[in-house]
Amino acid sequence: MKDVPLLDLDAIIDDPNTRIVVCCGSGGVGKTTTAAALGLRAAERGRSAVVLTVDPARRLAQSMGLTELDNTPRRVAGTKGEGTLHAMMLDMKRTFDEIIEAHADPDRARQILTNPFYQSLSSSFSGTQEYMAMEKLGQLRRSGDWDLIIVDTPPSRSALDFLDAPERLGRFLDGRFIRMLTAPAKAGGRSAFKLLNAGFGLVAGAMTKLLGAQVLKDLQTFVSALDAVFGGFRARAEQTYKLLQAPGTAFVVVAAPERDAMREASYFVERLAEERMPLAGLVINRVHLSPAAVLSAARSAAAAEDLESRGEHELTAAVLRLHAGRMQLAARESRQRDHFVSAHPTVPVAQVPAMPADVHDLDGLREVGELLAAQHQTSRQ
Repeated sequence: MKDVPLLDLDAIIDDPNTRIVVCCGSGGVGKTTTAAALGLRAAERGRSAVVLTVDPARRLAQSMGLTELDNTPRRVAGTKGEGTLHAMMLDMKRTFDEIIEAHADPDRARQILTNPFYQSLSSSFSGTQEYMAMEKLGQLRRSGDWDLIIVDTPPSRSALDFLDAPERLGRFLDGRFIRMLTAPAKAGGRSAFKLLNAGFGLVAGAMTKLLGAQVLKDLQTFVSALDAVFGGFRARAEQTYKLLQAPGTAFVVVAAPERDAMREASYFVERLAEERMPLAGLVINRVHLSPAAVLSAARSAAAAEDLESRGEHELTAAVLRLHAGRMQLAARESRQRDHFVSAHPTVPVAQVPAMPADVHDLDGLREVGELLAAQHQTSRQ
């Protein structure tokens, strides 16, 4: 990649001051594989690494030889070298439950955990997964058990949702609607309704018709019980956010060489700059290359057409057609990469060639890690 700064991932994971690597990008571009490959390579180069994935697919567990992957970091067997590798998959409801249990007294915790509204919020509310990813990252960092944490961000259209989730959840729980619901409890229970103006009575009546009396009661009970612990949620989220901005964190944007994915990568790079997040660079996965690149698509297609017109060497003509198609694909991918580079000329880039089969074991992850490092090693020679 001429005139493009190369992303030296080995230098990042070898640096003992690098404590967090965040892999972000749109869905289906290989974030999980990249995160796992970086974790394995870091461990085999001496780091004590843990990979936190929030991808609902089970590919990471399979590739690391684990029969299950859950909310508890598990040691990955079969690594080489002096380092260690653990992996885990975020269970957002279990993480939410653990926070409630840790920060509320037993009676209040039981009141929250059994509340129907909480059960819905903890499993499906927009932003809960991203918020809990931030919580779990903070927990892992505070534990001090690992010197490198690699985060595979949630599979959503905007992979930076996890940066917005704490504020979004905070706005919901701190908003006027919620404050209105908690007012009766804060003022002393049912009798407090008498203290509220007729306006609230009208709103409450409308909400009761809309939601039902039991749903409204569950919501009020949940919010009043959660009120005592939510302040800690926001404080921890802000601490984790600052941790992501601090030296020692490196964001790696992951993309495929396709128009939509590269456009998203541009967005992520610009958003990280706005948020003052430390960007390491861009990884482009599944890049199609050819060992016979000197034979252009046009020449290959012309040669195939000539052979076909003469009825000769049908197999050779078919191979030439395949090569022409591959070169056309490579040219399209190169144009997408060049568009990104022209918009972000200072962002370091690493390319991973398309592999003949899906990565499904440690050897495959090891190969991905070697491919990530190979181009920078070549440039040094």
